[in-house]
Amino acid sequence: MRQDRKYRLTQNEFEDIFERLCGPLCLFAHRYVSDLGLSEDIVQDVFTKVLAERTAFPDKDKVEGFFYTAVRNRSLDVLRSKYARDVKARTPQDLEVLQSEVYFLSEVTTIKTSGIIEKAIRSLPDRCAEAIRLSMEDCPNREIAEKMGISVHTVKEYKKTAYKKLRKALGHLRTK
Repeated sequence: MRQDRKYRLTQNEFEDIFERLCGPLCLFAHRYVSDLGLSEDIVQDVFTKVLAERTAFPDKDKVEGFFYTAVRNRSLDVLRSKYARDVKARTPQDLEVLQSEVYFLSEVTTIKTSGIIEKAIRSLPDRCAEAIRLSMEDCPNREIAEKMGISVHTVKEYKKTAYKKLRKALGHLRTK
């Protein structure tokens, strides 16, 4: 591919990216604006603009990064707007942190990692997944047993099975 060529998404690619990134991008925008409805609007605005303008990308591998950057920029625009200044006061220091590359990369990593973990948990048997989710909410085994209507021993077995499967499913993420 020549340097001056740009990559444009097909309709199917656009729909696939929307399907895959919409949820994570809404969570990402929420980290900036702290309002789920507004986060959804921001993500929808970004996707609508890309579709309407038939945005060209440097190459196919840069598409996902583009969407995260565009959502960050739109979120920051909203925070800088008169509405945000009137409704949700942010200090200049808050905005400086939110604009930093470190914050951006940290939040993208958190959202992507959460998605990977959630996918792994969804692959567990239902009862194991339920025990793990309750455990992630800091519920002790006794409380998990009560909520699930099972014995504490069974909770431990579900968690043991879940951890074994999660280690296998997420083992590729380990750093050496």
